[in-house]
Amino acid sequence: MLLKRSLLILCALSLTACDRLSEVGKAPEFTPITGGYEHHAMVSNSFPEMAEQRPGVQRASLWSGDRQSLLGDRRASRRGDIMTVVIEINDQAEISNSTDRSRSGSEAMAIPQFLGLPQLIDRQLPGDATLGNGVNASGSSSSSGDGSVRRNEKLTLRVAATVVDVLPNGVARIEGSQEVRVNFEVRELLVSGFVRPEDISRQNEITYDKIASARISYGGRGQISDMQQPRYGQQVADILLPF
Repeated sequence: MLLKRSLLILCALSLTACDRLSEVGKAPEFTPITGGYEHHAMVSNSFPEMAEQRPGVQRASLWSGDRQSLLGDRRASRRGDIMTVVIEINDQAEISNSTDRSRSGSEAMAIPQFLGLPQLIDRQLPGDATLGNGVNASGSSSSSGDGSVRRNEKLTLRVAATVVDVLPNGVARIEGSQEVRVNFEVRELLVSGFVRPEDISRQNEITYDKIASARISYGGRGQISDMQQPRYGQQVADILLPF
């Protein structure tokens, strides 16, 4: 049974290694932009725009409330619209804790002379056993701990996000992605969350701190990112080994 499990693990690792070997000498591929929520929201049919038609006012008038007019509101509000998400994070946090505790105690009791009873009992005890020291106990314990957390994060990014859904209360759910490849390394930025229409500026922008349930991911993949990760065997060993 153990041999069979070992063979199954080796086969799984071999398949994973073969998949990785297929990427040797090739640049990392981009994630397809079709098939996602953004693409589906932009290509699907939306409700026709209902513009108020006043008597004597032409559709081509600059003062109409149409989104296409000069003074119309072009902020993203419908499914498939695009807005700009501004991410400017500059957070700092520092926490330090220290604890120290110690305890010691000792007890001793000897009965070398107690009406001659220890000597009488010693004769009956095997070997060199003696009752001269009836009780002798000691103990000590100590513990100490130190912990500290220090974080300094600074991130400044801008990414276009698409309205993928509009909730009944008017809140829009947005999702955006951006990938940039430099040589053999891909930088990836993902953002999603919920946005109120009134929080969108006249420039059709919104800051990350006004996005509810914001999910922001900034990372990369490629040769450099791959070298910074421990090997699969080391990751498995770190999980399985108890020491």
